[in-house]
Amino acid sequence: MDELTLLREMLEIYSPSGEEGELAKYLVARMRELGFRAYQDRAGNAIGVMGEGEKEILLLGHADTVAGFVPIRLEGNRLYGRGAVDAKGPLATFILAAARVGSLTNKRLVVVGAVGEETMSKGAQCLLDEFSPEYVIVGEPSGWESVTLGYKGRLLVSYRLAAPVRHSSAEGASASERAVEFWGRLVGYAQGFNRGERWRFHTLDPTLHRIASAGNGFEEEVTMTITLRVPFGLDVPALKEQMRQWAEGAAVGFSGEDVPFKAPKNTPLVRVFLRAIRAQEGQPTFKLKLGTSDMNTVGPVWKCPIVAYGPGDSSLDHTPGEYLELAEYQRAIAVLAQVLGAL
Repeated sequence: MDELTLLREMLEIYSPSGEEGELAKYLVARMRELGFRAYQDRAGNAIGVMGEGEKEILLLGHADTVAGFVPIRLEGNRLYGRGAVDAKGPLATFILAAARVGSLTNKRLVVVGAVGEETMSKGAQCLLDEFSPEYVIVGEPSGWESVTLGYKGRLLVSYRLAAPVRHSSAEGASASERAVEFWGRLVGYAQGFNRGERWRFHTLDPTLHRIASAGNGFEEEVTMTITLRVPFGLDVPALKEQMRQWAEGAAVGFSGEDVPFKAPKNTPLVRVFLRAIRAQEGQPTFKLKLGTSDMNTVGPVWKCPIVAYGPGDSSLDHTPGEYLELAEYQRAIAVLAQVLGAL
C-alpha cells in the first residue's frame, strides 16, 4: 500500500472521539496486510506488533479526532482532511515506518492507534498495565525536523449556578453577572501567576469554551465550561479550593486533570532522532507544547525515554483548514524508519 492511499483512506473514515470503531477495524486489516500481528484490545485500540524481540519500542498514535468532518481533497502537495495533522498523519507515519523496517533482531515494534485521546485518554490509560516499553514515541505533529519533549498539564472546570429570577431593577448581581465575576476572578488569578513570565510553557492559561444561560420564568441557570492549561509549579489543589470559594454557592466541578510532563533531552532516543533528522538534511530542533497529549498519561508511569514526533504543523490542529504536506509526511517516514532501525 502506498503512503498516500493509506493516509487518504484513514482520513475518509470519520472518527471523532467515541466513534473510532470503523477506523480501528480498518487499521487492523491494513496492518495485517503489511505483516503486523494486529488486533483490537478491550478499550478499542488498534494494535499492531512487528517482530518477536525482547526490546519493546512502542509507537503511540491516536485514531480519534475532534468533531467536524473536513472534506478530503488533494491540492498540489497538500492533503486536506480532519486528522491530517492531529493525528492520523503521525499514526500513518508510524505504521509505514514500522512496516518499512520489518522484523528486527531483538526488537518488538508495537504500533497503537489509541482511542479517546481528544477527551480523557481512555485508550492510553488501558495500555499502562499491558506494556512495559523501553522506548516510547507519541504520534503528534512536531514537524519532521523537530521532536517534542513536553506538554503542559490540563484541568477542566465546570460551573453551574441556579438562582431565582429577579427583576432587572433589583439590587445585587444576577446569576449571569455572578458567573462573569467568577470568570474574571480566575483570569485575574492567572494574570497574577503569570506576571513577568513571557514563555507560555510556564504560564497558567484559562479558556472559556462555553457559557450559556436559560430560564423557566422562576429560576435562571448559568453554566460555563473552562479549560486550564497548567504549568509546572502551580499548586492545583490550592487553586481548586480558591475556585470553590469564588463560586459563592455555585457548583464547581473538576475533571480531565493531566499533570504537566517534560522528558529529558539527553537520552538514546533523542540522540538517534537527531542523527536521523540530520541524515535527511534537516536541522533538528526541540519543542515544548502548550496543550496536552497521551505523553502526559504514559510518561509519568512508564518512566522511559519518550518523545512526541510526527509530520505536520500543529497550528492547524482542530481547524477547518487542516492539511498535511505530503513531502513532509514522506520525510517523517524516512526519519522514523531510521530511528527504529538504530535504537
